[in-house]
Amino acid sequence: MTQPLLTLRGIGRSFPSGEQEVQVLKDVDLDIGHGEMLAIVGASGSGKSTLMNILGCLDRPSTGTYTVSGQDVGTLDSDALAALRREHFGFIFQRYHLMQHLTATGNVEVPAVYAGTEGTARDARARQLLARLGLEDRTEHRPSQLSGGQQQRVSIARALMNGGQVILADEPTGALDSKSGHEVMGILRELHAQGHTIIIVTHDMQVARCTERIIEIADGVIVGDRPNVPTVAAPAHAVGEDAPAQPAMTRPTLGIARFSTGWARFSEAFRMAWRSMMAHRMRTALTMLGIIIGITSVVSIVAIGEGAKRFVLADIKAIGTSTLDIYPGHDFGDDKAASIRTLLPADLQAIAAQPYVHSVTPTTMRGLRLRYRSADVNGNVNGVSDNFFSVRDIQMASGTAFNANDVRQQSQVVVIDQNTRRKLFPEGTDPIGKVILVGSLPCTVIGVAQEKKIMFSENKSLNIWLPYSTGASRLFGQQHFDNITVRIRDGQPTKAAEESIVRLLTLRHGGKDFFTFNMDSIVKTAERTSQSLTLLLSLIAVISLVVGGIGVMNIMLVSVTERTREIGIRMAVGARQSDVLQQFLTEAVLVCLVGGFIGVMLSYGISFLFSVFVKQWQMIFSMGAVVSAFLCASLIGVLFGYLPARNAARLDPIEALARE
Repeated sequence: MTQPLLTLRGIGRSFPSGEQEVQVLKDVDLDIGHGEMLAIVGASGSGKSTLMNILGCLDRPSTGTYTVSGQDVGTLDSDALAALRREHFGFIFQRYHLMQHLTATGNVEVPAVYAGTEGTARDARARQLLARLGLEDRTEHRPSQLSGGQQQRVSIARALMNGGQVILADEPTGALDSKSGHEVMGILRELHAQGHTIIIVTHDMQVARCTERIIEIADGVIVGDRPNVPTVAAPAHAVGEDAPAQPAMTRPTLGIARFSTGWARFSEAFRMAWRSMMAHRMRTALTMLGIIIGITSVVSIVAIGEGAKRFVLADIKAIGTSTLDIYPGHDFGDDKAASIRTLLPADLQAIAAQPYVHSVTPTTMRGLRLRYRSADVNGNVNGVSDNFFSVRDIQMASGTAFNANDVRQQSQVVVIDQNTRRKLFPEGTDPIGKVILVGSLPCTVIGVAQEKKIMFSENKSLNIWLPYSTGASRLFGQQHFDNITVRIRDGQPTKAAEESIVRLLTLRHGGKDFFTFNMDSIVKTAERTSQSLTLLLSLIAVISLVVGGIGVMNIMLVSVTERTREIGIRMAVGARQSDVLQQFLTEAVLVCLVGGFIGVMLSYGISFLFSVFVKQWQMIFSMGAVVSAFLCASLIGVLFGYLPARNAARLDPIEALARE
């Protein structure tokens, strides 16, 4: 004797109702053979829909056993049940249950998506099924553009997409007019003739009479099971391939390439997520808004901080970085410093001979009167070497600086700054070659230094520079220096160079009667301060990212509620919990990534406006900040999208399908 395809023994199903349980099915025994066409009839509340849900593996019985081709369904986990629905069952619902954002072709393809069918073959089969159901000119129409009968045909095509050995039809004609109802019944009879097992749940005896067997259920108990001579319904359109009745629960070979890699599943989830986003643009835009604001804030603040840091460091470098100043005494303000006279020209030569030294210059400064014709002002007179302008990175606006030969010959030449030029010489007068009195010493102006408008050295004092040898012998009457400035070669560690110079001078002086000031310490302090401020502002901006993430979670939770029926449809056609989880999680991440991209673009737009109104410095974008922004967006999508995605994956398909 041939084993039945579906076997139910002692099936009972109860549902909690307050503190009690309501028994919907009671001790149901039923065998359904291969290729049968039967109807389950009964009044509303009789249990026929619950029985259909158990037969379609959408629900589990409370008691009893249900086997499919000898396999106990009760031993299968949720993924195995999803595979059973996907590979062997096809559902036709009274309300069609089509996804409104997909075309007819897209709706028919859904079961094959979860079966892992390759896209091109999937599309071809969907179009073939729609054409055989008379919808070849409606393949790109959305459900709202189709009549009720056409939507039910799309539902039938979807049920056949993966083979549909067992077709479960819940009131398939209940929402149709009589003509469309006859056409749908004709299609179901043709599918039965081709070997499909057809189970129709209905309260309409006229529909039941079109089947070969009628099972009547009342109050959860089968009260009748009788054969029937079907009323012949006129065929509508040829459906599917001619095929003999299938003796076993095996999926028909569709001639379709299949994939099963994680990447393929992800790409399908990505496509479905993108379609859903495009179908609900306003909701998507509102979801993105918080992320856009957060990413724009973070990236812009980091760019502003980087720009400010570079601006500050540029000012510091204009003073002279990688430089080391040596002063007599133990620290600034040392009362004994004036009596220490150990910084001498011999120290200058010893330091200059070190391999890590780029250049070195002494400085001896006095305040003296400067006169040219009737102009008489007080200025700072600096005795320096020819290397001073290189050490301090001072360029000439006109003329030239003095050279080593001028230092050796104690030449009476000077370089003046822009303030001195403005005070001593009338507007339009070229000072080069003019003789000025420095104290009582006549000196020829050979160069005018270029003005440096920087925050750390902008002042109104007057400065001139002459050879230190000239100042020592003819103006100051001293051979020792007030300080020595050393410029370290590029690439050399300034800290190590400082320690080496300290050791050298300590040995030369017989003790440490000097102290050093490393300009790099200012640079490092400025960098630390800038980084701290940027971090502080970034943390404030991150708050907006968190708020945006909470917004994503809230709207995704609302989205799950709005799309409950869609989730039920996907589960009914074979989606696993992991498929639903992956789709909603991918959608959340995709929303955040697109929001992140828009946020970065807005940051560049803000940078353009910033450059228009702020001329002194500009926002500096780094690749690290941009990449970090996208990583933050992805992380927010995962963190705040997981809860809604998990809620979607855990929905009961029966409850989800019943939700309007």
